[in-house]
Amino acid sequence: MFKGFRSFLLRGNVVDLAVGIVIGAAFTAVVTGFVTAFLTPLIGVATGAVGDFTKKTFEVGGTSFPYGVFVNALISFVLVAAVIYFVVVVPVGRLQSRFESAKPVPVAKADCPECLSPVPTAAVRCSFCTSELVGRTGFPAQPLQRH
Repeated sequence: MFKGFRSFLLRGNVVDLAVGIVIGAAFTAVVTGFVTAFLTPLIGVATGAVGDFTKKTFEVGGTSFPYGVFVNALISFVLVAAVIYFVVVVPVGRLQSRFESAKPVPVAKADCPECLSPVPTAAVRCSFCTSELVGRTGFPAQPLQRH
């Protein structure tokens, strides 16, 4: 029972996922700290709120709504998403496209006049019914010379 559990935990994708989540949480904490320390005060200066912008609220019916906290979280989310996109997604996409093999050019095909199966136009014989295709419509007038 424990052997199966151990092999499940030590599989590469489970460990990679755990590492990614831990690093993501740490990165989110760094970005949130940056937003709280630098960007939120700049927004506060721009909007006329002196000091900590996260303490800005408005009241409706005696209930206080701390919209500054929401703005802070929204800025953190946008920054995390932008960094992940520009630092991870774009470079990985470029790397994958660099290593992709060239897509093969599709072979021109025509239907065999005998069995109506799709056959390459350079074929001399139909691979389905073995009828000769040389000189027929859509096929070469004479067989290609093979070296």
